Parts: sequence; structure tokens; C-alpha cells
Amino acid sequence: MKNLVLLFFLLFSVNILCQEIPDGFVEIREVIPDIILDLRYVTNHNFLGVPVVGYENEKCYITKSAADSLAKVQAELRNFNLSLKIYDAYRPQRAVDHFVRWAKDLSDTITKKEFYPTIDKSRLFTDGYIAEKSGHSRGSTVDLTIVPIPLPFQPDFEVENQCECFESEDIRFKDNSINMGTGFDCFHSLSHTENIKLTSQQRANRLLLKSLMDKYGFNNLAEEWWHFTLRNEPFPKTYFDFEIK
Repeated sequence: MKNLVLLFFLLFSVNILCQEIPDGFVEIREVIPDIILDLRYVTNHNFLGVPVVGYENEKCYITKSAADSLAKVQAELRNFNLSLKIYDAYRPQRAVDHFVRWAKDLSDTITKKEFYPTIDKSRLFTDGYIAEKSGHSRGSTVDLTIVPIPLPFQPDFEVENQCECFESEDIRFKDNSINMGTGFDCFHSLSHTENIKLTSQQRANRLLLKSLMDKYGFNNLAEEWWHFTLRNEPFPKTYFDFEIK
């Protein structure tokens, strides 16, 4: 009986849903056909160094509300030959679980040089870089940047040739983003949106992104310049777990 009560609690009070693509979600290109995608978790170019569980296809799902707001940001950028580039949007709960398993395996440090070069892996939970729940699983959080159009060349990621993500643009991975001061998913204080050590151009670039996203209804996470959540998200207490396929 006690086990049944616990199961009921997990299924309903936490409200994690495992299902097909629910009403209220779209693939982002249905709303913004010209948006640029660089979906890192379906590849090995991420802090795990392997494709993440739940990312079975190069598709980007997000709530329709968030997509409609992003379309307004894209419309403004389009006037200046710029575009949004998305690294991640909806994230299945099973992917978050994969993050947690990886973080607990202290022997796996294959991507340390690029993604967390100054942090001991044992501190990833304590310092807030990894958690058992993510706003991404609610469907209205997005990781993104701004890129020029035409889109500059971006090389393939090579595990053997990693560079620290907080280094200068000439040294770190040659992401085709405008210069935001760090790479994506850089576990470092320089990723904090308003870090005072940024150059004037890096501050201006981050301000452009943050201002446009704020204008159309998104809040920025202060510790990650790339991370935004729709203020009026339609599923504020629901953590979805449908696969991206």
C-alpha cells in the first residue's frame, strides 16, 4: 500500500507526463521557417560528449506561445541580416535524468576542457549547473544566440581539439554566433549575462539579445546569457517527457 501511495504522488504531484507531442507544442520551423538550428544535445558537441537520451531527431519542439513570441524577435533581427540560432528548447525529462547520471559519474570528464575547465565535476550540483528538474521540460524555455546572415562557416566539434569555452573568440570553438563572450553551455562565471569582465562589444551583443527577448515576453537567467523562459508560459507546473523524434 505504501508503494502505491508513493507511485501516485510521483505521477500526479510532480506531474511528469510521458506521451506523444501534446497539444500546444510545435516544431519551431512550422512558425519560423528561416530560424537557424544548432541542436547540440542530438550530437556529441555538448558537456556529456555524447548524444543525449530523448533527442532522437534534429527537431526543435517548443510551445506555440513561445514560438509565436520568438517569431517577433526574428522579425526584428531579419531587418538587419541577423537571425536567432537555437541550441535547445523543449527538453524531455529523460534527458535531464541523463544529465544527472552523467554528473554523478565523476570518472567521466571527456569534455571538461571545453565546458567546465575551472570547476571540479563534483561541484556541478552544489554550484547549480545540474539539477533534477529543468524549465526546458515545461516547453517554454529556450537556449539561443544571434548569428549573421549569410551564416558564417562553423567547423565540426572534435573531442580531441577542445578549447576552454571562456577564452577569446579566436581561441574557443568557432561558433558562428556573434561574439557573446563565451561558448554555449560554458560552466563559468563569464557566462553570467552581466559579467563586468566582458568587452564593450560582448556586452552590446548580449544586451541586444536580452532586450529583444524581454520585449517579447522572455526572462533571462542571470547565470546564462543564452537561457530564456517565456514569462507567461502555458505549462508552468508540467514537466513533459515525450521523445524528440
